[in-house]
Amino acid sequence: MTGRLQPVLAGVVTALVGFASSFTVVLAGLRAVGADQAQAASGLLALCVATGCCAVWLGLRHRLPLAIAWSTPGAALLVATGPVPGGWPAAVGAFLLTGLLIAAAGLVPALGRAVAAIPGPIASAMLAGVLLPLCTAPVRALVEVPRLAGPVVLAWLVLHRFARRWAVPGALAVAAVAIALTTSGPVRAHLAPTVALTAPTWTLPAVFGLALPLFLVTMAAQNVPGTAVLAGYGYRAPLGSALRATGLATALGAPAGGHAVNLAAITAALAAGPDAHPDPERRWIASVTAGIGMALLGLGAGVATALVLLSPPVLVEAVAGLALLGALAGAVSAAVAEPDAREAAVVTFVVTASGVSLLGVGGAFWGLVAGWLMLLLFRRRTGRATPPSSADRPTSPMADRPTSPMAERPTSPVAERPAGEPVPATRL
Repeated sequence: MTGRLQPVLAGVVTALVGFASSFTVVLAGLRAVGADQAQAASGLLALCVATGCCAVWLGLRHRLPLAIAWSTPGAALLVATGPVPGGWPAAVGAFLLTGLLIAAAGLVPALGRAVAAIPGPIASAMLAGVLLPLCTAPVRALVEVPRLAGPVVLAWLVLHRFARRWAVPGALAVAAVAIALTTSGPVRAHLAPTVALTAPTWTLPAVFGLALPLFLVTMAAQNVPGTAVLAGYGYRAPLGSALRATGLATALGAPAGGHAVNLAAITAALAAGPDAHPDPERRWIASVTAGIGMALLGLGAGVATALVLLSPPVLVEAVAGLALLGALAGAVSAAVAEPDAREAAVVTFVVTASGVSLLGVGGAFWGLVAGWLMLLLFRRRTGRATPPSSADRPTSPMADRPTSPMAERPTSPVAERPAGEPVPATRL
């Protein structure tokens, strides 16, 4: 019984931390691209169910701790992009196209390799530019609503020092208490689980300004490093199978408002690390349990949305920004790590963070274009080779959840076993 209880508890913790740490980012992103209250709650529910189904299916099929998460950097991209021509139906069409592209990357390995070939500094710089507006929200909140934001930031600082895994959930709990104490009158919200379907439409600005950047960010900042985290624990992730499953789940969840699901990066360590179970062959139970937990937590999407609507928008963004500070630090560090690509990375970062929109297409796309042009000009002038691609990075600059001490120093299961004992086999 003890052997089963440990991975089950690890899975419960993974689900709770994963949901509480970044659902505010998801809701802020969905609202930014045009979702109303019911549509945003429906999107959060769709993401929870899609995440849970993928985690259970992949865990049972491969007997590997394949933790699945929604695309937190993708949600931050939605905030940075804002309304797209065509409104919410065009955003839903972009989500659907993103899912199809992710599934295609699993069916056509060349497409996945093409995404992984994006130079690492450029991908990291685009991610940093996407995250910057949200990460400045805590500062703005301290100025605009100091009585609400002050306790939230203080709680985050204390927990980040002594219990880092619970820093963002703790800050969220403090924010909820502050909102409850300062809100009067009845709550007018759809607290029951809501599914609001929207027929997708497609516009060129939404395709180039939202769908393609969302696909690239999800692949480069989640799926590629997610496999690296698993490799750090001695597992060979079945990337093709994972991409097909998460791509199909994204496409099916798009009409309900879900933007993207993918392999988890940081929360992968909670399910794949030794704290989940001493035996690496039993850790898949943790990821399956986490999937079930996420699906059940989706039933509270209406309550979570109501909480967000009751608070000042800048306070919601502040909690989301606190969750993404570690990701921003990692992205900036990776962006400037290669001296030969530093100028191109800075150009990508500046263009992306500027939030400019040209021809209806947002800054993330133009940041990539500007970075590529700078790299081409630099290579032509110096004759040097292109910097390493994002696939060469051993770790992710994007923490899809708050940093975990287990994720910072992954220990391979090979080192945990006695000499001569075989490494657990993986099924691809």
